[in-house]
Amino acid sequence: MITRAKAINLLQVYCTEEVLIKHPLATEAVIQALARRLGHDPEQWGIAGLLHDLDYNAAKGDPTRHTLVTEEILRTREVDEEIIDAIKAHNAEVLRRVREKPFHLAVTSAESIIGLIVATALVYPDKKISSIKPPSVLKRMKEKGFARGVNREGIYGQLDL
Repeated sequence: MITRAKAINLLQVYCTEEVLIKHPLATEAVIQALARRLGHDPEQWGIAGLLHDLDYNAAKGDPTRHTLVTEEILRTREVDEEIIDAIKAHNAEVLRRVREKPFHLAVTSAESIIGLIVATALVYPDKKISSIKPPSVLKRMKEKGFARGVNREGIYGQLDL
């Protein structure tokens, strides 16, 4: 399996903007917590969290290519098939796939909740994630007009917690 250090290196090669590094790092942290809670491998799930948007720049503006470009990149590396499959599953709606496994659901849930947390922080005066409280995120989650790009269905009720 690809190591975390190699995954970080890939991120730095393909994702040159700071936000494109921070989002996967945050997703990694959330998905590792989910893996531990659900009895799965935090390292494997963390790698998927790190690499889930690897093709953001390459597929920008073309959602039908998102995750497929990542798949091409990862197939030339030491990346486990389950990781590639979970990454592709986070674009399931566009690729007409079904999220069947906890791993598939976890990638989508983790990256979606990170988007909501960041959007919530951005409306705070200091714009710091450390300032927000869970009830604020839950309140914002119920506001359909807030952070429209966040896949709330990707967060709600998909994992048996």
